Amino acid sequence: MNIFRILGDVSHLLAIIILLLKIVKSKSCAGISGKSQILFALVFTTRYLDLFTNFISVYNTVMKVIFLICAYVTVYMIYVKFRKTFDSENDSFRLEFLLVPVTGLSFLENHSFTPLEILWTFSIYLESVAILPQLFMISKTGEAETITTHYLFFLGLYRALYIANWVWRYHTENFYDQIAVVSGVVQTIFYCDFFYLYITKVLKGKKLSLPMPV
Repeated sequence: MNIFRILGDVSHLLAIIILLLKIVKSKSCAGISGKSQILFALVFTTRYLDLFTNFISVYNTVMKVIFLICAYVTVYMIYVKFRKTFDSENDSFRLEFLLVPVTGLSFLENHSFTPLEILWTFSIYLESVAILPQLFMISKTGEAETITTHYLFFLGLYRALYIANWVWRYHTENFYDQIAVVSGVVQTIFYCDFFYLYITKVLKGKKLSLPMPV
């Protein structure tokens, strides 16, 4: 395991922790897309089914369990514990626009036509677009809280680091997973405008806004 993979995992975990701390400390999930969090929970669930079939390492198992627990705790916080603070009116992205094509694509383009492989492929494709409801929500409301932008930044950084991880593996192991790489690049592209606004606004103490709809 190389440094880019480890840093990517840490960045991903940090993003989730930032989001959970934001909800717990403020006792509010305002500005957070519950639909994006449902999609991420679905991503982890379909990707980590190999927990029951294949042991890779203690690190791998622990990280998978942590991501699963955090994902479902976040969904619980949004839709149960702090549901009165949830902005359902602005969290209006229609999930079927993502789930239907992603499901179809996972059946058409995969490494092998087996249930676990199709579900893994589904998780890869879904992760590449799971952030769209959150970005759509920000564009609809016109701005985002600083803590939410930090969450998005580390989530995007995780993807960028994983691209570096794939480049490193290609050069050192001659390993290349086209499905994962293409999906990761697509996901990173969605963050490009956000990264620019984060650097030029948030880091200068200004509020972030996405005036153009996703």
